[in-house]
Amino acid sequence: MRVDLHCHTTASDGLLTPAQVVRLAKEAGLAAVAITDHDTVAGVEEAKQAGSELGVEVVPGVEISTLWNGREIHMLGYFIDTQHPDLLNKLKAQREVRKLRNRMMIEKLNELGIDITMEEVEAKKRGPNLNVGRPHIAEVLIDKGVVQSMDEAFDRFLGRDGLAYVTPERISPQDAIELVHASGGVAVIAHPGLYERDELIPELVRKGLNGIEVNHPDHPEQAKERYRLLAEQYQLIATAGSDFHGERNGSMYHAPLGTCTVDYTSLTALKSAARVLG
Repeated sequence: MRVDLHCHTTASDGLLTPAQVVRLAKEAGLAAVAITDHDTVAGVEEAKQAGSELGVEVVPGVEISTLWNGREIHMLGYFIDTQHPDLLNKLKAQREVRKLRNRMMIEKLNELGIDITMEEVEAKKRGPNLNVGRPHIAEVLIDKGVVQSMDEAFDRFLGRDGLAYVTPERISPQDAIELVHASGGVAVIAHPGLYERDELIPELVRKGLNGIEVNHPDHPEQAKERYRLLAEQYQLIATAGSDFHGERNGSMYHAPLGTCTVDYTSLTALKSAARVLG
């Protein structure tokens, strides 16, 4: 049985509703799917309801944006208590930082001579009171003909080396681990190959890191092998996820749901770790 432990819905910057993502997981033959929206758990309950109806196990999760030595690091939390007061308060503060970042990126794009407004970006949300992120900005850039694809938008402007990239102060990955553990969950570092900061992993292990996302669509084969060996070395749970967001303007952001999976035994290991922490 295969599971996909990383995907996004309209609760953050995905294109499909939580129920639609679960339906897609069913069609892909997945036994389970984790809902890991950016800095919010707003999509989990809808997904769980759909999972109950469709026979797909839904893992409550979140992807927390953190900052370490000037580099953005994403931490995944699984089996968290989505009603935990401290978690909800911290995630609300995180979303305020995301709003600040969006404004800063819009300002940088304006300085580059690109006519784009926050109102245009907000209009790309798939529902009220939902998160706005870089994919929404990219959509507007595509609409205006500034770029031709999501990949070009991130390569030229929005990615780590892009002309409009900014990263304001956030909580540390160590703080994120504490937050996930305090809410009854297990903590996994997301797509470490994107950071080129493997020296961080031993530090996070000392803080209680539970797992590492080995299989990710942006990891070449040599990176997957490197992180598989690191997982063995530090006795971490090796996970995988497509980082599915959906297809925008003909471009699939990261990968289709179900293209990066692990066996159900990894999910069992995460559950066991959560029970120990709980």
